Amino acid sequence: MKAVLYESYGPPEIALQLKEVAKPAPKNQQVLVKVHAASVNAKDWRGFTLPSLLVRFFSGGWSKPKDRTTGTDVAGVVEAVGENVTRFKPGDAVFGGAHGSFAEYALAREAYLTLKPANRSFAEAAAVPIAALTALQAIRYAGGIRAGHQVLIQGASGGVGMYAVQLAKASGAEVTAVCSTRNVSLAHTLGADHVIDYTREDFTKSGKQYDLILAVNGYHSLWAYRRALKPQGVYVCAGGDMSQILQAISFGKWLSQTGGKTLGNMGVAKFNHDDLAHLGELLKGGAIAPVIDRRYPLHETVDAIRFVIDSHAQGKVIIEVLNE
Repeated sequence: MKAVLYESYGPPEIALQLKEVAKPAPKNQQVLVKVHAASVNAKDWRGFTLPSLLVRFFSGGWSKPKDRTTGTDVAGVVEAVGENVTRFKPGDAVFGGAHGSFAEYALAREAYLTLKPANRSFAEAAAVPIAALTALQAIRYAGGIRAGHQVLIQGASGGVGMYAVQLAKASGAEVTAVCSTRNVSLAHTLGADHVIDYTREDFTKSGKQYDLILAVNGYHSLWAYRRALKPQGVYVCAGGDMSQILQAISFGKWLSQTGGKTLGNMGVAKFNHDDLAHLGELLKGGAIAPVIDRRYPLHETVDAIRFVIDSHAQGKVIIEVLNE
C-alpha cells in the first residue's frame, strides 16, 4: 500500500515522502480501515513550523522521527477487525481517529471510531474528528455550556472554531463569533448571532461580558479575557500561539482562585466512541456541517500541508485517497 511517511526533519517538502509499505494487520481491539478520506489538522503540520530542537524532543527521535506515520482524522470502510472487536465488521463505513491516515489503509482503535452517517460523504466525515471533538469537549466539559449562555468564540473561522459556533448554537447558547473581515459572512452562515471583526473592534475593551469564552486562535492576555467574563464566567484556551497557551497553563489556576471566574487550558482532545457517536448524530441531522476549503489527492499531501501552513484556510483541507 501507499503511505505518506515522516522520514526526516525539515520542511514538509523534505520531510514527507510517499512510499510503498506493507499493509498492517489489526491486533486486539483494532480495526483496519480502507481510507477514503483524511483531513489536515494542526498536529499534522505544527512540527514543520516549531523550532527544530522542540520538534526533535516531542517526536521521540533525535536524528529522525521515531513515529513515521502521518495523519489522524480518517473516514473509510472497515477492511478487517482484530480480536474482541464488537462494534464493527468488514464493510462498515466509519470515521474517527486512526494511526497514519495519510495512507491507503490505517489502523484504528475500536473506541476511536463510529459509524459514518449514510447521508454524509467520506470527505465530510473526515473533516469532523479532531476539530469537532476539540470544540465539543471544550464547550461541554471544560466550559460547562448551558442553554441561554452568552458565548464568545475567538477564532470562529478556523477548523475548531467553526464547529464550536455550531455546537454552541445547538446547545441553545447566544453565540458571538470573532474573526477577520473576510470571514464575517462565513461566521453568520455558521449560525453566529453576532460577529465581531477583530481588525475593527477589540471585544475585551467593549465592556460586554460573557458566560463562556473559547479562545481557539487568540492574541489577548489572560487578564484581558478575564475582564470580558461575567462574575461566574469560564475562559477556555483551546489553541492559539504558544504564549497564550503558556499563560493559561501558568496563571489560569491562580487567577481562578478569586472572583469566581475560571480560566484554564483545555489540552488535547480525547478520542472516545461516545463523543464521536454524538457528533455523528449531529452530522447526520445537520446540526453541524463541515466547511471544506480544498481537496488534494494522496500524492499531493505535501501540497495540502504547505497550503495550510502558508494560508488561512477557510475550512478543512481534505486528503482524498479514494474518489467518491
